[in-house]
Amino acid sequence: METNTNTMHRIEKDIEVKARRSVVYNQWTQFESFPQFMEGVKSVHQLDESHLEWKAVILGQEIEWEAEIIEQIPDERISWRSTSGRPNAGTVRFIPIDVDTTKVSLVIEYEPQSATEKLGDALGIVSFRVGGDLKRFKQFIEDRGAATGGWRGTLPES
Repeated sequence: METNTNTMHRIEKDIEVKARRSVVYNQWTQFESFPQFMEGVKSVHQLDESHLEWKAVILGQEIEWEAEIIEQIPDERISWRSTSGRPNAGTVRFIPIDVDTTKVSLVIEYEPQSATEKLGDALGIVSFRVGGDLKRFKQFIEDRGAATGGWRGTLPES
């Protein structure tokens, strides 16, 4: 997918999670659990090991898109880009603070489409929502104390 970087907006958020890096990483690979802690995400279906189908409600509008995982290194990072629908891309990194604390560092690039989305972006609504999603992810994993599953494969496979 070609993206015009002049219109892409960028959000960078970090949060520290009181859990081992492998546990935090494993939970993040459970994409279909995202609606449990990501506001507005209705469903995520993993089509194969590197393709996801998303359905969400953003500013009252239902949208769908597909994304491709372009890089996945266990316990380190996952990078993706949209292949259809709303232009977006990003990387999430898992950085050990100590043996039982992990910093989740998330960078998302996206392109607001409608006038409503552009206004919401200008007001910081998207950034606020991403921050809230990270806080809910932190609570989700800290309350459980364990991941609901995990995928340890590497993409692209060498």
